[in-house]
Amino acid sequence: MDKQLKYHLRWLTKSDYKMLLKGGKKGLEKESLRITPKGSIAQTSHPQSLGSALTHPYITTDYSEALLEFVTPPCEQVEQTLDFLTHTHQFTYTNLNDEMLWAASMPCAVTDEKEIPIAYYGTSNVGQMKHVYRRGLGYRYGREMQIIAGIHFNYSLPESFWPILQAQNHSQLPLAHFINKRYIHLLRNFHRLGWIISYLFGASPAVCQCFLKTPHKGFIHFDSSTYTLPYATSLRMSDIGYKNDTQAGVDIPYNNLSEYIEGLTKAIETPFPPYEKIGVEVDGSYRQLNANVLQIENEFYSFIRPKQITQSGEKPTLALKRRGVQYIEVRALDINPYEPLGVNQHQLYFLEAFLILCLLKASPNLDSNQRKEAEHNQRKVACCGRDPVLNLQQNGENTLLKTWALEIYQEMEEICSLLDQGLEDQPYTTALTQQYPLIEDPDLTPSAQILAEMKKTGRTFYRLAIDLSQQHANYFKEIPFSQDKMEYFTQLAQTSWQKQRHMEATDTLSFKEYLAHYLAQK
Repeated sequence: MDKQLKYHLRWLTKSDYKMLLKGGKKGLEKESLRITPKGSIAQTSHPQSLGSALTHPYITTDYSEALLEFVTPPCEQVEQTLDFLTHTHQFTYTNLNDEMLWAASMPCAVTDEKEIPIAYYGTSNVGQMKHVYRRGLGYRYGREMQIIAGIHFNYSLPESFWPILQAQNHSQLPLAHFINKRYIHLLRNFHRLGWIISYLFGASPAVCQCFLKTPHKGFIHFDSSTYTLPYATSLRMSDIGYKNDTQAGVDIPYNNLSEYIEGLTKAIETPFPPYEKIGVEVDGSYRQLNANVLQIENEFYSFIRPKQITQSGEKPTLALKRRGVQYIEVRALDINPYEPLGVNQHQLYFLEAFLILCLLKASPNLDSNQRKEAEHNQRKVACCGRDPVLNLQQNGENTLLKTWALEIYQEMEEICSLLDQGLEDQPYTTALTQQYPLIEDPDLTPSAQILAEMKKTGRTFYRLAIDLSQQHANYFKEIPFSQDKMEYFTQLAQTSWQKQRHMEATDTLSFKEYLAHYLAQK
């Protein structure tokens, strides 16, 4: 255990501070692909009865018109977060007719990417910008990659925690600057250690043949229609998923918030010849927002991001520059196909404790080589994490994954004990101890269990996922949904349409003018 972690745990275990870590805000963003009963991507528009995908606060769309995104408000209790996510699913299923939500991260039944409808947000300038951005993603990376689904975990420490941490660290920085510094500190450690999330919770070890039409190096036929890598944990986070070679040159520093903002800004403002060949406005139609390395900040595929809520029309980098880091967004979670919500409470308890570990441990600056080392580890675990002799790079030296994972486990034990103060069922410690057998035996990980069930039952990945999708649909339709909740979400949907119509009626600029104004913000 490093000295800084020991120091922080020593004063946090004092009676005056034992409850200081409790009450952090937790939220989720969960993507789910709408499918037909046969498992193909729904070609229908986003259901009007769900509300406007542009303005609804909790039910929207991601890349595709068929890719729903459920958002929860930030809650202090994990159970509150999951309850709200359950309610959004229940309301959605009252409006889907015979369609279902795909139970896995990796999609199936894609024979032609033209079958993937790009999300539409109406005629307002904001709506057009969201649509054109997605059109650009399709030109740049292909549409298929964009419908890989995942879960984002949003987290912020309790406000009362920060002044105490600042005092204990004898920092003379203004509090807001200290908070920014410590959140970036957390991000650096997550880059070093976040591979453990793919190992423990990776749940995308297989992919349909129709998605991976040309098998990449190392892929094998699991059955007649499924490809896999022998020791894969999360193909979603591998080279065939979000971590593609196109962005390999986007090297964003994490040593302080200013460097991070400058790095992203440079990527957004730097022309990229291959994207210039695509064109921006061609024959009166926009193919992308610009021809730069990144169109906007959201295009940067990172395992974790510092976040600040944006005001209307404000760039995310400017929001961070003006008001600092409000929370962090972890983007490394696969959808667990065995969970109706795609995630369970034990994962969220573990994640909260893990993020606190990343905050409290020493976190030296990351130079370019160390960032490459962290990226190497993340990719190796995504593609080969269940290999019992897999070595990762730790400060330039080989370290057995199991050895390093056990070190992380031991460092989290006291943090979990602190978070369990006053809780009879000890949920954080329980969540941690559930992971110990998985560290000892890779065959117990979700990714291994998925492949084992496919082999045992003779089901392809497609068949397993469609069966689980139907089970989850039945689950949400059968559990009671109160009239109050139905009225609440119905009213939200109606209000969201009113907001969209108001935006469309009050635009005063042409889209070209609006886009130029947005991109020129400094």
